[in-house]
Amino acid sequence: MEKLPKIGLPIIIGVILLVIVLAKSAVTIDSGEAGVLFKTFGDGVVTNEPPMGEGFHLVLPWNKVYVYEVRQQELFEKMKVLSSNGLEIQIDASAWYEPVYDDLGNLHQSLGVNYLQRVIQPAIRSAARSVVGRYTPEQLYSSKRDAIQDEIFEETKTILSKQYVQLNEVLVRDVTLPNTIKEAIERKLRQEQESLEYEFRLVTASKEAEKVRIEAQGKADANQILSASLTDKILQDKGIDATIKLSESPNSKVIVIGSGESGLPLILGNN
Repeated sequence: MEKLPKIGLPIIIGVILLVIVLAKSAVTIDSGEAGVLFKTFGDGVVTNEPPMGEGFHLVLPWNKVYVYEVRQQELFEKMKVLSSNGLEIQIDASAWYEPVYDDLGNLHQSLGVNYLQRVIQPAIRSAARSVVGRYTPEQLYSSKRDAIQDEIFEETKTILSKQYVQLNEVLVRDVTLPNTIKEAIERKLRQEQESLEYEFRLVTASKEAEKVRIEAQGKADANQILSASLTDKILQDKGIDATIKLSESPNSKVIVIGSGESGLPLILGNN
């Protein structure tokens, strides 16, 4: 009985040491994350194997695991850049990005956990300065918002193509101009709109006048043709035809032959 405590003590100490080792060796990687293994007594960062995926992992206690978020993330940027004529413009943009999963070891080795500040932010700022510098404030305010968004995305993507980072989208959320420039642009746009409306009214009135003139000319031409074709002989023939038809009517009437103008018959009474 007296020996039991002496035997049990090493077991207890061993269990405690085992728990400590397991605690230092156990790594849990959460959803949307991945781990990069660093071998202290090996070749350092493991780049020739896939990253450690989600779940529970055991590693040797002298090694380290660096955990990265591998889901799509968003960067918000407020940048002051110059337009083509040297005016300061503020651009509010968002960038959607994520690390390239299979290159996570290379990303850690070359850039580290601060890769956002080291490459992504400088890349999008450089691209924004380059793109906005090709446009005037008026173009940025009115018609080129989508164009600069696409161009910033393409240029940033090119810069990051060898940085083990995947850029998914760049969204320009707002373009802020100096108030004096903004008011001048809005005033010019209003004047252009009013001018277009006035031109439209003039064109509409001109077309309506042309339509009336054409209709009047058509009627005049028709009357002229009709007048030229109606000779006295034709009118007499038509009068005779009408007289014959009326004489055949069952209604009572009196016909005076040769008493009308041009010698046409007169029809008196219709009872």
